[in-house]
Amino acid sequence: MAATTFAPNLTLKAVGDDVSQKWHGAVTDEIGGLIRVYKDGHVERPNIVPFVSSALPQELGVTSTDMVVDKFTNVWARVYVPNHVQNQLVPLIVYFHGGGFCVGSAGWNCYHEFLAKLALKVNCVIMSVNYRLAPENPLPAAYDDGFKALTWLGQRLQGASSEWWMRQCDFSRVFLAGDSAGANVAHHLATRLASNNGTKLKAVNSLCFKGAILIQPFFGGEARTDSEKRTPQPPSSALTVAASDTYWRLALPRGSSRDHPWCNPLKQDKRSGYNLEKLRVLPRTLVCISERDILRDRNVEYCEALAKAGNVVECVVYDGVGHAFQVLSKSNTAQARALEMMSHVRAFVHR
Repeated sequence: MAATTFAPNLTLKAVGDDVSQKWHGAVTDEIGGLIRVYKDGHVERPNIVPFVSSALPQELGVTSTDMVVDKFTNVWARVYVPNHVQNQLVPLIVYFHGGGFCVGSAGWNCYHEFLAKLALKVNCVIMSVNYRLAPENPLPAAYDDGFKALTWLGQRLQGASSEWWMRQCDFSRVFLAGDSAGANVAHHLATRLASNNGTKLKAVNSLCFKGAILIQPFFGGEARTDSEKRTPQPPSSALTVAASDTYWRLALPRGSSRDHPWCNPLKQDKRSGYNLEKLRVLPRTLVCISERDILRDRNVEYCEALAKAGNVVECVVYDGVGHAFQVLSKSNTAQARALEMMSHVRAFVHR
């Protein structure tokens, strides 16, 4: 399997473009090659990243399967289990894919390859959640779907008929994880679980969450950071400032600014009583940051805020790579850094 590289500003001219504009009106928002939104709300997502089944090469030594979490909202998950763990219990990572809340899938081939390798390298089971996307389902839909997946997991654990792969999981060692928008989901689930309101459900309480693994978490804000202003943004960049702004415009509730707490968790909000000094997450947090990512400064500030609030946080910066390098870049440097990241995740999970 090979990772897929794409340019978010690539313009694809499809045969049906003129027909779409005739029926749906003008294009109001577009990230070329990834998503196009029309005046009447119609959304198109060109399939430039292949969707693949759960099948994996036998020689990889990992078994994968898909399952339905909620048939009414079409939330599903793909699970990865290393074959050699049949006689042992290993940690469980609940993972959320990236894509600015507007694109992406647990079925994308780049995530399928990355998470299969990650499960093998870390020696864990991974449950990759496919949540609803904006703008059809703006936030908090992704957060609700994430919590629904945790509830579903807890209910299966409590029930007599648990899934076969669950017999390999040590539910006293559960971790939330994700990259980009998926890391944002993991963060907000972590804050919810750390609060009184998030732990009232018995099903969720049956899971013991040990930490969160946030890879290039997708945050934003009205004020530009230095890395947003100064980081080079070539055509091949997985995330540019313009694309980031469009994603947030489509994902946030209508009329919200990028200082909304879902986008900017470090923004003090006197009206709601939100206080950074009371920011609580899971027992430990690993934040993986890319040196050439426009989100670099926001990610570093996030780590500093967590530490200042009394949380245990580890921050790792990967030199010479940009946003989503671990799933989208084929370069030798990116592949080497991806292996380093997997080693850091393994050490964090098994500590």
